[in-house]
Amino acid sequence: MLKTEVFTVDPLRPEEKTIEKASAVIRDGGLVVFPTETVYGLGGNALSPDAVRRIFAAKGRPADNPMILHVHEPGSASLLGRVDERSRRLMELFWPGPLTLVIAAGRKVPAEATGGLDTVAVRMPAHPVALALIRLSGVPIAAPSANRSGRPSPTTAAAVLEDLAGRVEIVLDAGPTAVGVESTVLDVTGDIPVLLRPGGISLESLREAVGHVLSSPCGENAGRSPGTRYRHYAPSIPVILLEPEDRCVHGPRLSQAGLRIAYVGMSPPPVPVFEQIRFGSVTGYAGGLFSALRELERSGADVILAEMPTEAGVGLAVRDRLRRAAGGRDRDS
Repeated sequence: MLKTEVFTVDPLRPEEKTIEKASAVIRDGGLVVFPTETVYGLGGNALSPDAVRRIFAAKGRPADNPMILHVHEPGSASLLGRVDERSRRLMELFWPGPLTLVIAAGRKVPAEATGGLDTVAVRMPAHPVALALIRLSGVPIAAPSANRSGRPSPTTAAAVLEDLAGRVEIVLDAGPTAVGVESTVLDVTGDIPVLLRPGGISLESLREAVGHVLSSPCGENAGRSPGTRYRHYAPSIPVILLEPEDRCVHGPRLSQAGLRIAYVGMSPPPVPVFEQIRFGSVTGYAGGLFSALRELERSGADVILAEMPTEAGVGLAVRDRLRRAAGGRDRDS
């Protein structure tokens, strides 16, 4: 087992000596956990098949699940795949930020990073620590969320260590992440862009930028996105989804069964609960969802009752993550 070193870094002005130490680990084929604006990422040299395989092993991630490659400037994306005029426009509008673009993969990208596909997922994160690490490493960094496969994604370094202590060389702790759900994944390889995973950039914003965007991938497109092929974000106790029309059904049924109910959402719970975490807005719900799932699974509850928000804005991403936490696929993902 590795000795995992944890370094506290300033999220706005990270100390260069610390980032240089971490970047040396990346260059040597090691693994570094680092913050982005969405969640913490488990990073390795994206151009090294061995390093990418180490990421899969640390997470326990299926080898056919593609990864997102992180760059520190838009120009680096063209070294990884085909960047057309539409992709450049999206980069200009949303990079750095929580938008991942799926483009035709270039020859430099190892098959291990693409899950064997002919496409590659690329994004430029909006976090000074992440950008400094990528820049000083001198290579793009492959980085899925820094959790054991299937677990809720980490938005704090403490959550990372719950899952990956002893599996990575370094964790860069810059405090809680801001967005709280992963990036939006948009496939731009076809005539019409396809939303593969809702996230920090809303579907409405994408449609305003480029016009028509398909939001219900089917066939081979459904597997082109990182994080959509398998159950994800699941705590250790069952998650029951609560749509508005179900408020008079699920809560009373679980209560009558004598279960200790934990609740997460924005509205008051429909029945008395054992533990609850509530948010004042859908943005707050997105930012705190994964931490809430981890906290509620430790509460002693038997089941988590999770309120489903509307599909507007980041609510679409929250719905997607909750459906996956409950063991299903969101129709919009």
